[in-house]
Amino acid sequence: MGSTNTVLLYHLVFGTKDRYPFIKEPWADRLNGYLGGCIRDLHGESDAIGGSSEHMHLLLSLRPTHCLSDVVREIKRGSSAWLHDERISPKFGWQDGYGCATVSPSLREAVKKYIKNQREHHRKRTFKEEYLDFLKKSGIEYDERYLW
Repeated sequence: MGSTNTVLLYHLVFGTKDRYPFIKEPWADRLNGYLGGCIRDLHGESDAIGGSSEHMHLLLSLRPTHCLSDVVREIKRGSSAWLHDERISPKFGWQDGYGCATVSPSLREAVKKYIKNQREHHRKRTFKEEYLDFLKKSGIEYDERYLW
């Protein structure tokens, strides 16, 4: 076989510093667009971006040559700088870590729908509840002492 053919989908979740509700409705869509631009600049693709006031979910496709931790670092760095430069939220910051799980292409649409409905979803459930469930369902081991 002379070519490499892949689909590498990631469901990425990260929160604001100290889970402070920085992300406000008036500019949340602009942030989503900016995050999508960061992913494009890194030669990835965003399928869905959404969240609530204290965290974000991204469904993204990356190339096999990407290093996930580098991509996350650049997305956070770029979006924080933009929020500061635009004076949208001068004290804004992202948490240090993140959660990420791969997604089967057969579940792509379900994850997209889940991400697009984040604001509604969080009227019934906290980020903490959601994130612990995400980790458990994804089979990700964790020590809760270091999550919050």
